[in-house]
Amino acid sequence: MVEHVKNIAFIGLGAMGEGMAVNLAKAGYLQTVWNRTASKSQRLSDELSINVADSVQSLAANSDVIFMCVSRDEDVLELIDAIAAEIKPNSVVIDSSTISRQTAQQAAAILASKQAYFLDAPVSGGVEGARKGSLAMMVGGDEIVVDTLRPILASVATKVMYMGTSGAGQATKAVNQIMAAGINQAVTQALAFANAENLPLEKVIEVVSGGAAGNWFLSHRGLSMISGEYQTGFKVALHQKDLAICQAMAVEKQLDLSVIEQTRIEYEQLIKQGFGAEDISALYRIKIK
Repeated sequence: MVEHVKNIAFIGLGAMGEGMAVNLAKAGYLQTVWNRTASKSQRLSDELSINVADSVQSLAANSDVIFMCVSRDEDVLELIDAIAAEIKPNSVVIDSSTISRQTAQQAAAILASKQAYFLDAPVSGGVEGARKGSLAMMVGGDEIVVDTLRPILASVATKVMYMGTSGAGQATKAVNQIMAAGINQAVTQALAFANAENLPLEKVIEVVSGGAAGNWFLSHRGLSMISGEYQTGFKVALHQKDLAICQAMAVEKQLDLSVIEQTRIEYEQLIKQGFGAEDISALYRIKIK
């Protein structure tokens, strides 16, 4: 059981993590940060008057709740091993990285051996959502722990949904990433069709957004993509990594999810052309050729 939460820390100050950390600090929850690139930690420390840990181990020894947001399964497990060396019993690690269900379960088992808790809590909403504190968070782990921490989680996410035991949060995020791929395919293909029909694309986006086919991606990325602007909200390379996880899960369950395969092939083309750091709406580059 989580009791007397006083010290909260954040590890991983990338595009998503920084926004989440800032919102935690503004809500009065965040005391300490650590990032592999120390200059990011120091800049945030100066801006928000919070502490910078000199190591992951020292951060773990002095924290009741530790948020994490990094890129890869390997990074998560490396950090969990370092945290486990010094973590206090009844502490909680909340991981908002996008990783496999198996990695989340492995991390949970490592911390359970130290009488600590692990919540796999991936988020959706992109960089904008992280900055605004309007993310959707899907959580796996101990439900009582989740309920205890809801006021803290609410500072970074407007929707916090408990999904089940360890790994359920990541499985739900896989659903999200598959849907995102399908929506990206549908919107970019449809706008390429509209372009081929010589329709006024701005008007197409406006009228379609108000009907049954309207969706967040069209409303928030439509105008920028037809203008050839792909400012990063969610990087192609990161979605490619996430879809590899989804594909492995689908193979395990003997599911044929063609949208994953098609999207991964086209993302690989974008990455080879040097567009891996662009927003996933850069898929439009391929559709209009």
